[in-house]
Amino acid sequence: MNASTDTATATDTATVTDTATAAAPGAPAPVLSFSPVVLSVPGRPVDMQVRVSAPASGTGLPVILFSHGHGPSNHLSSLNGYAPLVNFWAAQGFVVVQPTHLSSRTLSHRLADAPGAPFFWRSRAEDMTHLLDRLDVIEKAVPLLAGRIDRTKVAVAGHSFGGFTTGLLLGARVTDPDNGEEVSLFEPRIKAGVLLAAPGRGDVLNGPMAKALPVLRTTDFSTMTAPALVVAGDEDDSPHFTDRGPDWHADPYTLSPGPKSLLTLFGAGHALGGIPGYDAAETTDESPERVAAVGRLTAAYLRTALHPGDRTWQTAREAEASGPHPVGRVESK
Repeated sequence: MNASTDTATATDTATVTDTATAAAPGAPAPVLSFSPVVLSVPGRPVDMQVRVSAPASGTGLPVILFSHGHGPSNHLSSLNGYAPLVNFWAAQGFVVVQPTHLSSRTLSHRLADAPGAPFFWRSRAEDMTHLLDRLDVIEKAVPLLAGRIDRTKVAVAGHSFGGFTTGLLLGARVTDPDNGEEVSLFEPRIKAGVLLAAPGRGDVLNGPMAKALPVLRTTDFSTMTAPALVVAGDEDDSPHFTDRGPDWHADPYTLSPGPKSLLTLFGAGHALGGIPGYDAAETTDESPERVAAVGRLTAAYLRTALHPGDRTWQTAREAEASGPHPVGRVESK
């Protein structure tokens, strides 16, 4: 693929707006959703359960591996979450593969004493590598999917702690707090990623979660070399991690090398308008328009990242910037 997914210059900044004329590959397609696909993984304390969502037709379909976050709801941190985003991506021609990580609330009663509990930070990234190893099994298990996936075009996306998982797969490194060893979980088969409301730098952690997740203190974004879009809300304050303020969630962009883009959403909190689920209780900034903008722009970014020479991302940015009501701004390097 191209060395850069962005046609913009290193100092390029644009304001994006909510407009129905935003560029998209085509009209939304009917979506097929199949779950659970059950995969037995050696050494994993429970089988991996996966949801696969795909357009009803088409071939040569790119893949998005999606990593869920946490939250107060019992089932959104699983294969059953993030329908507003997953359904949009699938309708625009992506095959979206959603595992239930061991950190899911749906498994907490069974795995409270398992090694790595309760956050299973390493296992979450390893889940995605297992999925890539088993794409042939997934294709055969899901009706009408066999032969339709392009395995050379794979992206990863994740929200909140899923954004941390995404960063690891794109090259960010951490130090294992249990043994002091540097850990790289970089997955070269993944060509690009989207980090949604992801954690930032670790040396500013001073909230109660700093003790619960010491691995975050060691995150090194300087090795996150794969192309990525970082999405952050300018009202996403996370005092349980840090008093740094909303800018903390832009660190994966600021502290990593290019090619990268940053989408800052105006007025957005941690749910980015409601991407974890339809009418989800944890959404403090509910905005269907914002969710739609996140869907449009992330789909456009990934289409360009996975198809060399494609201008969908640039076209989408220009279209969004032409309207009168800004939803955010984009900058690239």
